[in-house]
Amino acid sequence: MAVEGEQQLQTNGHAKQAEESANSIQSKELRKKKRKKFLIFVAVSTLFQIAITLFSSLYIMKVKTPKFRIRSATFDVLSKNAEYSSFNITMNAEFGVMNANFGPYKYRDNTVYFFYKGVSIGKAFVSHGKAGFKSTKKFNVVVNLSSKDVLTKDSQIRNDLNSETLILTSKSKLEGKVALIFVLKKKKSTEMDCTITVGLADKVIRNIDCD
Repeated sequence: MAVEGEQQLQTNGHAKQAEESANSIQSKELRKKKRKKFLIFVAVSTLFQIAITLFSSLYIMKVKTPKFRIRSATFDVLSKNAEYSSFNITMNAEFGVMNANFGPYKYRDNTVYFFYKGVSIGKAFVSHGKAGFKSTKKFNVVVNLSSKDVLTKDSQIRNDLNSETLILTSKSKLEGKVALIFVLKKKKSTEMDCTITVGLADKVIRNIDCD
């Protein structure tokens, strides 16, 4: 009976050791799995942060140059005299400041100059304003254009008036700042250089081409 008892104790001891060994192995495997999950989480989080940083630096934080353009125009007054090589135009022009940035563009007061064959024929004052992020600020300005400073002996103006077509140009430089994340501000200027084809007979803008 004593021998059987000893054998039973040994059997129980071996079983307990085997159970403890199995539990230890299982515990190590669980710790390995948790450590592996933690490392995967850290790696994914790091990659996500890197992706966000790259996206911000390459796309959101990249400052693009806004565009300042004449969008359209109509005429309140359009008179011409081919004999005296003269014209007078009152034009209602719609301007647009196009901002493609992830932040508003605040621009200063500005003047748009109009030319015929390089000679100044009028100007328009543009007051300061703001184009919201990813949007276009539109506004209208009345412009008076006159050929009084153009040489009347210039045969080109007479020919243009007889052909019922005037080619005008407009130039300007708009200065301002783009606010990114409403904190970081970067100076940005944009230049207008537009060619305007005016149809005198039907009193319409036939084409506006801006660089």
